[in-house]
Amino acid sequence: MKKKLVMLIMAVMVAGISAGCGASAGDAAEAVSDASEAAEDVAEAASETKEDLSEAAEDVQEAVEEVQEEVSEEIAETPEADEEDEENYETGDASKDDPRNQDDIGEKEILVVSFGTSYNDSRRLTIGAIEQALADAYPDWAVRRAFTSQIIIDHVKKRDNVTIDNVAEALERAEANGVKQLVVQPTHLMDGYEYNDLMEELAQYADAFDSITVGDPLLTTDDDFDKVAEAVHDATSSYDDGKTAIVFMGHGTEADSNEIYAKMQTIFDDKGYENYYIGTVEATPTVDDVIKAIDGKGYERVILRPLMVVAGDHANNDMAGDENDSWKSLFEKAGYETVPVLEGLGQLEDVQQIYAAHTSKAIESIK
Repeated sequence: MKKKLVMLIMAVMVAGISAGCGASAGDAAEAVSDASEAAEDVAEAASETKEDLSEAAEDVQEAVEEVQEEVSEEIAETPEADEEDEENYETGDASKDDPRNQDDIGEKEILVVSFGTSYNDSRRLTIGAIEQALADAYPDWAVRRAFTSQIIIDHVKKRDNVTIDNVAEALERAEANGVKQLVVQPTHLMDGYEYNDLMEELAQYADAFDSITVGDPLLTTDDDFDKVAEAVHDATSSYDDGKTAIVFMGHGTEADSNEIYAKMQTIFDDKGYENYYIGTVEATPTVDDVIKAIDGKGYERVILRPLMVVAGDHANNDMAGDENDSWKSLFEKAGYETVPVLEGLGQLEDVQQIYAAHTSKAIESIK
């Protein structure tokens, strides 16, 4: 149809040219007549083309609707990824954990900000334990919770119908409750990207309270490093028989603060904890670096523990999972008996007290 339309247009053009090139009156009249007929044919062809295009558009629309319907049916029949995951592991009873989102709390609040975890038992035993330690230490202050991971918040809400505030929601709740003095205590391990993001978000609420002060992350001063090293050593010394390597999995970060892992390793070495090693999931040192470090030293067994506040997804899957690339599998392939211990740093009372000391410093700064 398109080809026919083009040919007709060309015929009109040829007729027009012939009429204006000095031909005889009769020839010119005949050319004009031919051009007029050609023009009518063009109009007719254009009309037919429009109808064909309209029909084609309707066919395309019908095809699109059929595909959409098929896709919708497939989605409806396919379980969501998180629902499939839920069938593969048990995270504990969410009702045992206090989300600390109550109202009517008075004018002084300690807001404990964590990345969060959807593992209910670990959340209660780590983040919940830190929050309770602060509540016990400062009974005149209301202790509330906020998570920075919206994905975790949404997952827990959907799966367990438990509402956990994000930072903005927690700050708005505090403002609505008439809080005047707000102390924010992060449970972050270090002063990294997430900690800096938190500081930027808090700055937006500077005028909502009489004062906002922020406690330090866990590993801030040399004394913090020393105390954490002693705490994890005390928790694992029963394994240290000379034939066992105690390996800690850190998260790792691209930020400069990733240096905390090398610093902690140095402290282990300086304290004579010669069978203690640190690796990271997403930075350096890697698990391969750790395997090379322990190779040839006569170890028969490896104890794996997370150097993270919670024993969440990284600990349960990247560290202790059965996949070929998990740390457990990699150490077993290297010839070691491997024992994962799913306990986050937040379960250690000494670590809880470090957070309490940081909160105390923040409270004192108000005075």
